[in-house]
Amino acid sequence: MTGDRLPTALWVDAHLRRLTLEGIPYYIVNKGAHAAGTVMLKLFAPQSGALLLQQQRDLDGAMGWMAHFKGEIVAEAEADAYIRRAVDRDPDLWVIEIEDKDMTNPFEGNVF
Repeated sequence: MTGDRLPTALWVDAHLRRLTLEGIPYYIVNKGAHAAGTVMLKLFAPQSGALLLQQQRDLDGAMGWMAHFKGEIVAEAEADAYIRRAVDRDPDLWVIEIEDKDMTNPFEGNVF
């Protein structure tokens, strides 16, 4: 691990504390690797469906978010099935479900 990177668990914990303070409900679907797991967000609005974003670096090395399903909102069952397959492939993956009617990503970084 390089000196300029926080362990994933610490980074996630800091963001989740902020969500708690702001009253934004979340659920940790899968707790990944403490030091180096990547993060997937399921932004969920009960009346609309789910938007999946996965942490990824761009070509310049900046951290951002890749939108799955071409950035479209999908049925919750479809998102959950995708998450199960992703965790089966990579058990180190952190998966956090955030309930937000506006489906706003509360984590820093651009969506690409």
